[in-house]
Amino acid sequence: MRRILSTYGLYFAWVVSLAATGGSLFFSEVLGFIPCTLCWYQRILMYPQVILLGIASYRNDRHIIPYVLPMSVLGSCVSLWHYLEQKVPGFAELLPCRVGVPCAQTHIDWFGFITIPFLALVAFILIIVFLSFARKETGEAQAD
Repeated sequence: MRRILSTYGLYFAWVVSLAATGGSLFFSEVLGFIPCTLCWYQRILMYPQVILLGIASYRNDRHIIPYVLPMSVLGSCVSLWHYLEQKVPGFAELLPCRVGVPCAQTHIDWFGFITIPFLALVAFILIIVFLSFARKETGEAQAD
């Protein structure tokens, strides 16, 4: 399993970014959910990864990992903050949204804990995991 993840980790990360981007566009363009400020920050950090990881996967270019990994780490921090604003009472008052849709508003709430920021957080974490495995493959190849 580890060998599969290290070999195809870059490709798996691209598939996750593609699914996350498609999902966010579905929520906003098809279902009509208006993104809040934190949603836009998450999109800013996710959308470029579709292109960057897609090209890197096609070329099997693992040198992109140090550039894309910080985007996912920062995106996971924004997603976690957004999720806490939605689920922890009083947390939204720390840095309230000033304009537009309130960041504490939940458009979906599946099983009582799955919200859009939770889905984004899972996507960012999966990308981090897959890129970490793909990075180890690069390190092993350089050691030989």
